[in-house]
Amino acid sequence: MTDATTNTNVQAGAPDQEAGFGDYFALLKPRVMTLVVFTALVGLLAAPVPVHPMIGFAALLFIAVGGGASGALNMWWDADIDKVMRRTKGRPIPAGRVTPDEAKALGLTLSVFAVVMLGLASNLVAAGLLAFTIFFYVVIYTMWLKRWTPQNIVIGGAAGAFPPMIGWAVATGGISVESVLMFCITFLWTPPHFWALALFMKSDYDDAGVPMLTVTHGRRATRFQILAYTVLLAVFTVAIGFTAIGGPVYLAVAVVLNALFLKGAWTIWRRDDAACDADSHAVERRFFKLSLIYLFLHFGAILAEAGIDRLGLSLGGWG
Repeated sequence: MTDATTNTNVQAGAPDQEAGFGDYFALLKPRVMTLVVFTALVGLLAAPVPVHPMIGFAALLFIAVGGGASGALNMWWDADIDKVMRRTKGRPIPAGRVTPDEAKALGLTLSVFAVVMLGLASNLVAAGLLAFTIFFYVVIYTMWLKRWTPQNIVIGGAAGAFPPMIGWAVATGGISVESVLMFCITFLWTPPHFWALALFMKSDYDDAGVPMLTVTHGRRATRFQILAYTVLLAVFTVAIGFTAIGGPVYLAVAVVLNALFLKGAWTIWRRDDAACDADSHAVERRFFKLSLIYLFLHFGAILAEAGIDRLGLSLGGWG
């Protein structure tokens, strides 16, 4: 191929190399999609109204597709900053395997498909929540907040907190206090989770011009915010143990996890930049990894409580 032909292909938006199925699947952010499906499943099963297994499976599938569509549209819009960040430069678009137009087309198509099919499989409330979630993540967070304010993660975290509400709506056809409580777990968890990541990936956000809190206010302010949100999160998540979706299993898990999380946040707050640089942010990295387990086990405990309740109802029916 001549240089002229190569230049023409680049100008036309042609990929540098042929994309495979894995590249298009990577656009959907499968790791994030896994969290979306899991929390939506918890919302679905924790609801007091049973759902037919086929309807539940279809609903989770379309929720997953909607989450993946959001990821593709996010990668389309953020292709310029993904190219300069170490954590994201290997993604399909900055790596030259998929064009931005292809990602946009995939994201838009899957968004419409997911919302329409979820509405047909379950109800309009669940479909409406999914549509709003996609809009919030792509437009409010990705296109607006992410490059405008250091509070991008705080407000934008709402997008990742909606799946359990959608799952609940699939079962009940509405929104309740319980589904809002599950929303709040992820919403309050998101800032300390991502700010811990930002502490040891600070240069990435600085190079990309993303106004992460570490860039605009510095590490010390970020460490304080991590502690503040962790305290608020601990109070909230432990209190959930005394609500309809809580119980002794959930409460035990919440107390242990929050004790560990508070200890980690306190340790981070007391550190100075010299200590962080000396050990390559080992404490912040451990806190970030703990945050992943933290969220999974809290929702897992809610799921366990729902299973205990269902088992109790089944056994009561035999009495």
